[in-house]
Amino acid sequence: MHAETEAMPALFVAHGAPTLVTEEHEYARFLRQDLAHKLPRPKAIALFSAHWEEPSQQVSSATHPEMIYDFYGFPDALYQLQYAAPGDPPLAGQIVHLLAEAGILAAQNPRRGWDHGVWTILKMIYPEADIPIVALSVNPQLASADHYAIGRALGALRRQGVLIIGSGGTSHNLGRIRFGATAPEVWTVQFEEWLERAATAWDVNALFAYQTLAPHATLAVPRAEHFVPFLIAMGSCDDSQRAELLHRSYQMGTLSLCCWKFS
Repeated sequence: MHAETEAMPALFVAHGAPTLVTEEHEYARFLRQDLAHKLPRPKAIALFSAHWEEPSQQVSSATHPEMIYDFYGFPDALYQLQYAAPGDPPLAGQIVHLLAEAGILAAQNPRRGWDHGVWTILKMIYPEADIPIVALSVNPQLASADHYAIGRALGALRRQGVLIIGSGGTSHNLGRIRFGATAPEVWTVQFEEWLERAATAWDVNALFAYQTLAPHATLAVPRAEHFVPFLIAMGSCDDSQRAELLHRSYQMGTLSLCCWKFS
């Protein structure tokens, strides 16, 4: 994993509900048919999942990680899905080293498997499951600038062919969802439009203070765990500072299904 090449972009990919992997709509078609074609093929993937929360940075290092079905009450078919992509222990070790160089405590976790923040989107983007993956945890208690710094510490991996992905949701309020809704809540749209302006301008000062500056931030982001993968992915491209919204649609009124590319 040490050969230099043209830098990969980084992505933020909203993973919606676990049923995303079986759904048919505009966003699902974008993930299945379009996204991989917009990217160089990665040698490996480092993915920060909103569904792996730890007080200190954890890095998966299993060679053959198991599936984690971390949801309840969904159709039986979801619990039968498999995504048999290999892990990448050498890359996990390199990630821990890079974080340590930046003063960020991290540890390898040889037991962690793929939660649905990992396998739902990757099963759609790279269905062959033939690209090695390292999953990484998030700590929503950290300051926004600290999440950005974690991403920045790993930016060098992009020149080694590693695709860094943040998997979460920018507007993600499960407590206010409206099943069957065909239009988003006004506050969801206003938050997303603010985020688009701040991200495309690479206004990190505004983004770090999104909880007070963004309209309806407490509604759009009731807990930070789904939002911080956005900041991490963005931070990994601090050297170039270009943000592009590739797709945005909405689901159940309060969920933003968006994909961002940082490069």
